[in-house]
Amino acid sequence: MRTDLFDFDLPPENIALRPASPRESARLLVVEGDGVLRDHTIADLPDWLEPGDQLVVNDTKVIAAQLSGRRIGRETEPKIEATLIKRLDGSRWQALVRPAKKLSVGDVVRFGNEGKVCLLGHLDAEVEAKGAEGEVTLSFSFHGPTLDQAIADLGRPPLPPYIAGKRPTDEQDVSDYQTMFAVHEGAVAAPTAGLHFTPALEQRLRARGIGVQRVTLHVGAGTFLPVKTDDTEGHRMHAEWGCVSAPAAAALNEARANGGRIVAVGTTSLRLLESAAAGDGTIEPFEGETSIFITPGYRFRAVDILLTNFHLPRSTLFMLVSAFSGLDAMKAAYAHAIEKGYRFYSYGDACLLFRTAAPELYA
Repeated sequence: MRTDLFDFDLPPENIALRPASPRESARLLVVEGDGVLRDHTIADLPDWLEPGDQLVVNDTKVIAAQLSGRRIGRETEPKIEATLIKRLDGSRWQALVRPAKKLSVGDVVRFGNEGKVCLLGHLDAEVEAKGAEGEVTLSFSFHGPTLDQAIADLGRPPLPPYIAGKRPTDEQDVSDYQTMFAVHEGAVAAPTAGLHFTPALEQRLRARGIGVQRVTLHVGAGTFLPVKTDDTEGHRMHAEWGCVSAPAAAALNEARANGGRIVAVGTTSLRLLESAAAGDGTIEPFEGETSIFITPGYRFRAVDILLTNFHLPRSTLFMLVSAFSGLDAMKAAYAHAIEKGYRFYSYGDACLLFRTAAPELYA
C-alpha cells in the first residue's frame, strides 16, 4: 500500500507544546461510524459511552529515557544525545543516538553532570554494537536497580522531537508526560490518549456503569517515526513488550458477552488487545512482544471504539486509525480538526472513533 496515501499538511501552529489544563478540558472530535463529525470536549466522553462498556487503559510508566553525555577516551569529546528504547538485560539497553556517526563499537559515552548527585556523578556506557539507523547497544557500568536509579537521576522525559525541537524539557513535563494510570516502568514514550484522564473523569465514567480495565504495553520510540518506505510492505515495526492479565481478559470477554463494547484508550491499548485476540474476538491472556502493524484492510477482532490523539502524517498510527474508521473519513476528520484549530500530537486534543462497518482497501 502506498505510504503517500497517508500524507497531509499540518500547519506548525496546530502542534501542541503543552497539554490542556485541566486535562479533561481538551477538545474531542467524535467521528461516528458513518463519518459524521461532532465537536465536543473530553469531559463529554461519558455521554458517548453506555453502561457495560469497558475502557481499556495502558498503565505503563514513562522512564527518564533521554540522556545527554559525551564520548570520552579519544582526542575529542563530542556531545552525544541518547534515547533509551529497549531494555535488553540488567545492564544493557538499545538506544537511538545522535550524532550516530561520532560513535564506533568500543567507544565509551559518559552521561550526566559531573556535579550532580548520582553515585559518582556520572554514568558510563560502552558501545557494544551499532545498527544502520542510529541504533546502538549500550552496555552500562551499573546493573539492575542501581542502573535504574542512575537513569532516573540523570535522564529527562523523552519528549517527541516535534516538541523537544521547539522548547527545552522542564520540570513540568515530568508530570505532564505521565498518565494518571502509570504504574509499571518501561515506556520511553507516553500512551498519550491516557494523558486526558483525571480522577474525577474516571469517577464519572464508573458512576455511569462503565468499567476501566488496565493492560500494559511499554511504548517504544518507534512511535515517533514516520514510515520512510514508499510502500507499507517495506516498513518494519519495532517490537514492544505487553501484558494482558487473565483477570482483565476475563472481564472484557464477559462484558462483550453481555453486550458491552470495548473502548481502547490509545493505539497502544488497541494494538495490544488485537495481538491478544483470537480469531473469534475472544481476548486471551497475553505476555510477550508484539510488532503488529495495522493498515487499511485489517479485520479488527477486539476493539469497537478508539479514543486517540491526532497523529503524524505517514505514521503507522495514522495508518491504524485509517484502518479503523476509513482513510477518507480520517482525512476529512483531520481537515476539519485543522480548520477548527484542534491541537495535534502528544500534548494535543483527541478524537473518539467508532469503527467503520466497511473497511476500505487501497493499492
